Amino acid sequence: MTVGIVAGIGGFFALLLIIAESKLMNYGECTITINDKKKITEKGGSSLLTTLNNNKIFLSSACGGRGSCGFCKCKILKGGGPLLPTELPFLDEREKKDMVRLACQVKVKEDISIEIPEDIFAIQEFAGKVTSIKDMTYDIKELTIELTMPKEIEFKAGQYVQFVAPRYEKSRQSVTRAYSISSNPDHIKFIELIVRKVPDGLCTTYIHDYLKEGDTVNFTGPFGDFLIQDTHKDMIFIAGGSGKAPIKSMLEYLKAHKSKRKMTYLFGARTEKDLYHVELMKKLEDDLEHFEFVPILSKPDEGSKWSGKTGYIMPFLKEFIGKPENTEAYLCGSPGMIDAVIKELHNLKISEEQIFFDPFS
Repeated sequence: MTVGIVAGIGGFFALLLIIAESKLMNYGECTITINDKKKITEKGGSSLLTTLNNNKIFLSSACGGRGSCGFCKCKILKGGGPLLPTELPFLDEREKKDMVRLACQVKVKEDISIEIPEDIFAIQEFAGKVTSIKDMTYDIKELTIELTMPKEIEFKAGQYVQFVAPRYEKSRQSVTRAYSISSNPDHIKFIELIVRKVPDGLCTTYIHDYLKEGDTVNFTGPFGDFLIQDTHKDMIFIAGGSGKAPIKSMLEYLKAHKSKRKMTYLFGARTEKDLYHVELMKKLEDDLEHFEFVPILSKPDEGSKWSGKTGYIMPFLKEFIGKPENTEAYLCGSPGMIDAVIKELHNLKISEEQIFFDPFS
């Protein structure tokens, strides 16, 4: 009988816990007011980023909502709760004063008023068929995706899309990751992406090991403000690995529009087997009047016949920057590489306003 009483008490408290949890987690219907003119109402409990996505409003998110890229920023004018420690590394003092938050970290528990750039409303969902998958190196592939719904996309060189990998053998849920478009924006019926395989990366593993030509894929976009500046200044491009994607898009656009600007592209790689699209870059040297491609290997294989530059990119920057006040720098790569290059650019008297970059997250 004692055992029955204990079991009954345990069951009672378990029931209380379930009821309490149910009540605590039930935030009811919450209304999100956007730019003081659009309202959406959803059941509370999801992140602000997810709730907006569910209503076809796509904030930029290179990490798919994991709180590691800091891209999904918006102003929260009302509601949203206190600023979280997970947001602090991505916000400067001015953003904190301006009530900027990371939408992926804000849970919708109450009515919220937010402010986002108007061009966010132009971001769309796309479906497309993979018409080509090419091996660029042992760990980099290039995809060509022909658009099927809608059949055209407008974007600018340097922008990116958020690719959706569906559930598959190694992933219990779909995941979203950001990849720069590598094709010329004049081509509106297809896009190209350059994807480097990340060890244990759910999206890159899907693309490298499971995706096949003929498959249908989905993505949203275009996103990003890593864009060619409308000036006549010299341009120095600096990238490594799949960071070549937005640079390739920019160069092909500049070629198509017969740019006369002086351009230098320093591409950093570890060994010769990490180089790709070299012939394409050499062809661009022929097509663009003032363009030079400079691959630099940090650790050429022993016995290699490599006769080009070796080492890291930073010591070579001075050689290719004639007039710092007349030079714009365009960087794409890891945060560490970008930080190191920016530091050297500052040493060479290139101002903050003349440096544009797109870091991997």
